[in-house]
Amino acid sequence: MARTLPPLRFELDLMPSPVEDRPGLLMRDPFQYSDATIIVPPVLARSLELFDGEATDLDLRAWLTRMTGELQTAELADHLIRTLDDNGFLQSDTFFRLRDAKHADFAAAPERPPAHADSAYPSEPDALRATMLGWDLPPARVGARDGRLVGLAAPHVSPEGGYKSYAAAYRRLEPADAAKTFIILGTSHYGEPETFGLTRKPYLTPLGPVETDVAIVDALERRAGDAVKMEDYCHSSEHSIEFQSLYLQAALHQALPEGERLRAVPILCGSFWRSLESGKAPESEDRLQRFFDALAELNASRDDLVWVLGVDMAHIGRRYGDPQAAEAEAGHMLDVRAKDLARLEKIEAGNAAGFYDLVYPNRDELRWCGYAPIYTFLR
Repeated sequence: MARTLPPLRFELDLMPSPVEDRPGLLMRDPFQYSDATIIVPPVLARSLELFDGEATDLDLRAWLTRMTGELQTAELADHLIRTLDDNGFLQSDTFFRLRDAKHADFAAAPERPPAHADSAYPSEPDALRATMLGWDLPPARVGARDGRLVGLAAPHVSPEGGYKSYAAAYRRLEPADAAKTFIILGTSHYGEPETFGLTRKPYLTPLGPVETDVAIVDALERRAGDAVKMEDYCHSSEHSIEFQSLYLQAALHQALPEGERLRAVPILCGSFWRSLESGKAPESEDRLQRFFDALAELNASRDDLVWVLGVDMAHIGRRYGDPQAAEAEAGHMLDVRAKDLARLEKIEAGNAAGFYDLVYPNRDELRWCGYAPIYTFLR
């Protein structure tokens, strides 16, 4: 009897295999519900379109027969189905069990461990300090800026690729900033749209923890209601806040009095996709307006806050679906640069409406991976 194939999970990372002697499609789970990375050979990769929730295992066998010329394809089809299912790549009971277990583990954990240590940066403290110096980030120093620091914006790209921009932002910190509370607005790459992900867990780094200000988190939860998702699992693997926590520690840990910890409020900003669909600014949704109001009230009541935005800007080129390659300072990238600068002018002026008016056309044609945190900050 035919069995309907479970759908393939839509949020998987899919890319051409980087292994020269193993061509095909590389598949991995950005949510880390599954730790597996698999490479599906080219013929089998083309069969993945059958995992749509409607086709059956008999359809898969028939397709494989047409593609391979082999009549006996039941074993091959079963192997493909088992491999995808066992690794949690299908929307099946196996995946739901993996997901629920991971969510429960994260919710019960007292701390948020560094997910990208030893891949994006060293996990050993001395090696990390040396790396940070090589990335042009010395410890915070007196006289690094003029006047009060309201906030800073830094990338969330891998530090090795974006260290110059990280350093330009975090070199503005001074030792006295170690006593302040940092409101970190990070891009949520995997979270629910129009939702803010909160956690009470401290973010651990190789240089020490960044303690979450639980009182502020509790106040935001009470004030904003269903605009927030508490203990959002996306915090477990999201790099946009992890990298900011790392840089805060690298710049300020030497300025901390003994026994003190850096304090922060990590907030993952889900995409404001509906605003790009509707042409209405995000605050047209009451739930988002409540969260903006909660942050505004917090900002008005405290003079010890520093806002940190973990944001990237334009994503252009073939990797992102564009027909042409992207070469900096050449061709169509000159137009991209001009549009980026126009948006930055609105941000510098604190003009949220003007910024939105430039982002909305063509559903953010520049694919800024930072629209939601930036707009939240401006509002």
